[in-house]
Amino acid sequence: MNFRSDNEAPVNPKILQAIVDANNGCEESYGYDSYTLKLQEQMQQLFGCWCDVIPLTTGTAANSLAMALMTPPYGSLFCSENAHMMSDECGAPEFFSAGAKLIGVSGENGKIDIEVLEKTLAGTGVHGEHECLPSAISITQSTEAGTLYSLDEIKQIDEIKQKYGLYLHMDGSRIANAVATMDCSIADLTWKSGVDLLSFGATKNGAMIAEALIIFNPKIGKEIKRMRKRAGHLISKMRFVSAQLLAYLEDDLWLQLANHANQMAQDVYLQLQNTHEFIYPVQANEVFLRLRGDEIEQLQKQGFEFHVWPGSTDIIRLVFSHATKQTDVTKLIAALKI
Repeated sequence: MNFRSDNEAPVNPKILQAIVDANNGCEESYGYDSYTLKLQEQMQQLFGCWCDVIPLTTGTAANSLAMALMTPPYGSLFCSENAHMMSDECGAPEFFSAGAKLIGVSGENGKIDIEVLEKTLAGTGVHGEHECLPSAISITQSTEAGTLYSLDEIKQIDEIKQKYGLYLHMDGSRIANAVATMDCSIADLTWKSGVDLLSFGATKNGAMIAEALIIFNPKIGKEIKRMRKRAGHLISKMRFVSAQLLAYLEDDLWLQLANHANQMAQDVYLQLQNTHEFIYPVQANEVFLRLRGDEIEQLQKQGFEFHVWPGSTDIIRLVFSHATKQTDVTKLIAALKI
């Protein structure tokens, strides 16, 4: 009974079938195939605006290329101190940007504290050319804590972005889970709220190997294709990535899968909210619980797989996916109630 990560979930059958269907005959390589061209059209329809879609195979590539587009080698990018870019990408964003600096901003529930961000930016410039040039902000939706930025919070960050002449990136490795929870469209959540670049994730939500960098601001995307090639992420048989993303979008499959994962997390919260300590609000598909050491050990002995969160001995993270079984969740709730 795996609650360790949505990365460990199987591929959704419809997406797997799309890969098989794409394996029929020959197609042009390097993104000039019919699947990738159609994906551009489908994404523009989804977002209701012009956008450039760069199919990729990892979220790290999407985030790192985004940073390289927004931030010069002497620049800096501000993100949550718990952001994936900061702690789980082995310096790739700095590497792709040829030396730009990531600056962590504190905050609660996995989010940037907007007042702290404002104060931090207000204090820059004192050292002139001796300091990195503030260039971009990155927010994660949903966050590493499974929480969400509200539309109002994103718009406040956009105001700061405009005030200081920065770019705004959204790490959307779990963007589907965010949209499934919030009463708004993905357009409202991104470019309509000032987001210039979106790392659009699908792998965690049913795809095999499929991510994309979505560029809403044409001012910063002119050299993306050369940057992608130089970074080793120009995929020759790109149709197999694009075919996954097309199947993911068809008939709102991406939202159906995310809704299921979110509901599984909500089931746990609703059943245990009065008896257990939840570390963060449960807003997407992740649950963080505080348990005693013996309780954690008993769960593990019963076959439940999860992470004991790094840096703690009494906090576990449970991640629910598109493939999580209701029966497994029922067993988990029963085990936690004992």
